[in-house]
Amino acid sequence: MEQKEYPFKGFKANGFLMLTVELIILALGICCIALFPTDKFGFNDVIAILLFISFLLNFAGFFSLEPNEAIAMVFFGKYKGTFKTTGFFWVNPFMSKKRLSLRARNLNVDPIKVNDKIGNPVLIGLVLVWRLEDTYRAMFEIDSQVLASGNGTNNAGQVAGRMRAFENFVKVQSDAALRQVAGQYAYDDNNSNNEELTLRSGGPEINEQLVQKLNERLSMAGIEVIEARLNYLAYAPEIAAVMLRRQQASAIIAAREKIVEGAVSMVKMALDKLKEENIVNLSEEKKASMVGNLLVVLCADEAAQPVLNTGNEETK
Repeated sequence: MEQKEYPFKGFKANGFLMLTVELIILALGICCIALFPTDKFGFNDVIAILLFISFLLNFAGFFSLEPNEAIAMVFFGKYKGTFKTTGFFWVNPFMSKKRLSLRARNLNVDPIKVNDKIGNPVLIGLVLVWRLEDTYRAMFEIDSQVLASGNGTNNAGQVAGRMRAFENFVKVQSDAALRQVAGQYAYDDNNSNNEELTLRSGGPEINEQLVQKLNERLSMAGIEVIEARLNYLAYAPEIAAVMLRRQQASAIIAAREKIVEGAVSMVKMALDKLKEENIVNLSEEKKASMVGNLLVVLCADEAAQPVLNTGNEETK
């Protein structure tokens, strides 16, 4: 989107120099009264009054600016540019000064309930880092000054109010972007053979999409999202218990598959070893029985209890 902010190009002066000029004006006003006293209202009194009025008016032109701060200059309703040079300065006292902070800010979005790609309700939270990029759009293209007007008359209160208005705007748009991104992916991959991107496994890819969607939505307000990432992800309470049992079942099945795979390889190794070293010759029936016994022992949950066969006793 086109940048609407531009640097302030009006007249500016060093604040300390103008402070010296102010002291001179004050001294001249006092001299006009002290050195030329009159019983009637005269020319020197007019000069003194004009000097005092100029002294008071010029004080409205002083301001100081810290690093990563900006002031949008407005002259009787017309935008005159943004002042970003740090230091102590003086400008036209009739210039309105809208102070803003350009520092990076964190926003921790509380978890919200959304439906994933397959319709499962999930709770998902977001944390992001944002800052102002275009002061013109931030000040004049969204209603950021209404909240600021109710937060005191000093500069600190107005700046805090404006930044809270921006933060509220970011929060609302981040909720919408989070719902949009979360609805495109499933919470988890239920099919182990499917390599589709999910909210749990997406990690950097999901975060990049969040940054992209947020910047698209916030560009109209002159706000840039530097970083965004999911910081909370869970099934909604109404299906959490069911999903937990399904995950436990999937874990048990995967463990059983691993156990059976290992047991089969161990049985094969045992049969091959017996055959190679000619320890005993087993018929196919004996091999089948041995394989069955070994699989039972290796795949059982409990430890095996061996029974020794000592032969049948003859009864009389």
